[in-house]
Amino acid sequence: MFRRLLVRTVSAHCDLPCGVYDPAQARIEAESIKAICKKVADNDDPDFRTRAALIKEQRSQLVKEHLWILWTDYFKAPHFEKYPTLHTLINDATKLAGTAGTKGSFDEAKADDLLAKIDEIDAIFKETKKA
Repeated sequence: MFRRLLVRTVSAHCDLPCGVYDPAQARIEAESIKAICKKVADNDDPDFRTRAALIKEQRSQLVKEHLWILWTDYFKAPHFEKYPTLHTLINDATKLAGTAGTKGSFDEAKADDLLAKIDEIDAIFKETKKA
């Protein structure tokens, strides 16, 4: 009788999938990065460029964090089995948001590449939500 009072069984359908996880968050940050790259191209003011670089680096880091959360918390073994390129895709996207990518340059093409990778991840994400 005491056991029933002290022990409670709890169940959940998974790790809070109801809108908490979404590649859209990474996309918003990546769109911001692209906009910064465009504005810097037209501005030679060193103070503006310094501020833009700091913001762009912060946004690049946020892209990586959003993708890592999807990678480690949302996607599960069955997803990686069904989509065998998913590990590489997320790894490539986070590298594009890193020092060799958008974090380290104002290259708009790298921002476009990052957005394309996020779109690929989003397509897989949407497929997993249908299941």
